[in-house]
Amino acid sequence: MSKKKWSLIAIILLALILGYSYIKVSTGPIDPMGRLAFVKLANPDMYPGHPHSELLSKEAENKGSQTAMVLQMYGGSNYRSYQEGNVYIIEVAFIDTQGMGSINLSQVNFFDSLKVAIFGVPVGRYKYMSDGTVYNNYDEMMSHVNSLAREHGQKGPIPMVFKGTVREGNPIITPGEGFPLYFQILTKTYGLIPAYVYTLSGLISPYLNNPYRNFELIHASDLQYYYNHGQLNLDYKKVNTNVSKYYTQLYQNNTASYGG
Repeated sequence: MSKKKWSLIAIILLALILGYSYIKVSTGPIDPMGRLAFVKLANPDMYPGHPHSELLSKEAENKGSQTAMVLQMYGGSNYRSYQEGNVYIIEVAFIDTQGMGSINLSQVNFFDSLKVAIFGVPVGRYKYMSDGTVYNNYDEMMSHVNSLAREHGQKGPIPMVFKGTVREGNPIITPGEGFPLYFQILTKTYGLIPAYVYTLSGLISPYLNNPYRNFELIHASDLQYYYNHGQLNLDYKKVNTNVSKYYTQLYQNNTASYGG
């Protein structure tokens, strides 16, 4: 068979894969929006008024959504959901209890990550944190997410992003926080092929949608240094009064150790 025919077959197969994935996702309950950001601009970053939080709220509102879901890696917070403008932000973090594919923000075993990507997340490997509660399995976590969405008037699919911030290393190469959970939710919801398509396309999202992308990438090493040395932490004593209770509670949550 000639190269031209092989190329035509490859194009047809790619078109079928993309078309199938688009149809599958466009009629589903989750709207995958990809990666939100590259590095933190302030810590904590998912709270009312933060640029990344406002960005997510704006994108979700533009889609006519009343809620949005942001995925992270567990790092000590209780991951409280909150209102940002007209959109209710649902926070979910995953806790990797096995292996090194995503158990530590600064230590990644790519062979383990590849195994998870090919064969899926082993039963019992992940736990999940949202709104101060540890969920021991995926179904319990998604039940919580869907309940919150209904309570806040969600109509249509829930927009979903993974936060994507990287505390050290090259943020262009490393996909960042929440990436494994993003892939798991897509796999569980739509199957492996659409999960690959929308996970890969989701890595492009911040280049197109994040207005802070140039600043984040140019100053990535500086912002990572500032974050790791506590210089991006908010002063909880000088916050605006209308969100002071939220900041205070979040600060207390962040200083409490996880005992689950």
